Amino acid sequence: MKALMFGWEFPPHISGGLGTACHGLTRGLAHHGVEVLFVVPRAFGDEDKRFASVIGANEVSVLEESHEVVRAAAGEPGLSRRLHAGGTEIVGEDWTRIRELVQTLAIESPLTPYLTETEYLDRVENLEESGSTERAEVLAGLEELLALPAEGDAGEEIVRRLLRSGKLPFSGGYGPTLMAEVARFAIVAAQVARRNRFDVVHCHDWMTLPAGLAAARASGQPLVFHVHACEYDRSGENVNPRVRDIEQLGLDAADLVVCVSHYTAGVLRKRYRIDPEKIRVVHNAVTQKQQVDLLHVEKAIPDPIVLFLGRVTFQKGPDYFLAAAARVVKLEPRVKFVMSGSGDMLPVMIERAAELGLARHVHFTGFLKGEDVERMYAMADIYVMPSVSEPFGITPLEAMALDTPVIVSRQSGVSEVLRNALKVDFWDVDDIANKVLALLRYPALVEQLTLEGRDEIRMLRWEGPAAKVIEVYRELAA
Repeated sequence: MKALMFGWEFPPHISGGLGTACHGLTRGLAHHGVEVLFVVPRAFGDEDKRFASVIGANEVSVLEESHEVVRAAAGEPGLSRRLHAGGTEIVGEDWTRIRELVQTLAIESPLTPYLTETEYLDRVENLEESGSTERAEVLAGLEELLALPAEGDAGEEIVRRLLRSGKLPFSGGYGPTLMAEVARFAIVAAQVARRNRFDVVHCHDWMTLPAGLAAARASGQPLVFHVHACEYDRSGENVNPRVRDIEQLGLDAADLVVCVSHYTAGVLRKRYRIDPEKIRVVHNAVTQKQQVDLLHVEKAIPDPIVLFLGRVTFQKGPDYFLAAAARVVKLEPRVKFVMSGSGDMLPVMIERAAELGLARHVHFTGFLKGEDVERMYAMADIYVMPSVSEPFGITPLEAMALDTPVIVSRQSGVSEVLRNALKVDFWDVDDIANKVLALLRYPALVEQLTLEGRDEIRMLRWEGPAAKVIEVYRELAA
């Protein structure tokens, strides 16, 4: 069996749990004999390719059969010669014809920013009645697809690069051009799908959803939409309607939807329009390396360390971590709290720590990656994940794999599978503080959680979730 899989990040270039989960899943699928072609927006050449073939959209020519196509579309010998020779002069009618050429790579979409639910359903119904779409519609409109202004140097440079190499530019990040990259990714996805043979299309989260839809439509193969987080997890009630609409599009169009927890499945049923019969729950796991190659390090300080590690955003509850820290240090002033990660709330959290009188007790490390993450887990005495809304949460598994006891939010998917963890409501900072104090004061509790946690982690290997994903694939092949 072969799968065409789309993800936004892949180790070692990751910014959170999504890339880690994608890598773990490909490892598990490879164990069961599934071949995976994994496509990311930008490949850097050092990706781990032991368990999947990894390519970057930045490496794929969307004009590979370009010269005849360009000549036919341009309809002007002079322009054809310049394109064939790699020239870059773009003027007058040439610009219009180039726009028309690249527009042919787009797939009609029912999605327009800020559609209401009624308007969206009407749009889909009209498209279906006209026969212009079956199930895979992708963001359309050249302005969005190529992030081109009506005119200007930036847009012209993108087109010049396209004409020179046949390839579209990608940063592979989450910056201000994210929407444009999402749309360009869909163009490349359709090309990749036409050039490869596979049995199923599998996309991870909303950023890769238009790509998955384009690939499924181009190939005629079924689509699996793997939801690791939704917009309500990331933003609470202040959702980005554009992102939410893309997620709704995926829930409508996907043949089956994989959720990383029952918690996430519940959020989808409550917040979106979805057929419950399409939902399958497959919990995440922890990589074998983290299970067997425990990294033990000597602490630089003798004081107990309580760790928060993750994106410093609303979703992860960093403000509740600091509120609990203020309560703990009143009783145990020797304790040090570490906040590792970056995010939009980091400046606010630094100020908040000062307001709470925690300047000498809280340390901010910034974003960590690779072995620095494992070293931080191993140095910590306690790991706390006070997430407001966490579809799964791989970090507690990573901490437990390195013998660090964990406290997790009940509002997380990982709490569904962990027995040897202390569980709290994210908003109950008194309970968080009390559980931190219990772990600091009762070594027997730490020993029990550590020893039994090791056995539990050994059972949470990626081969199990991968087997369940293969069952999903086989459902679609039946």
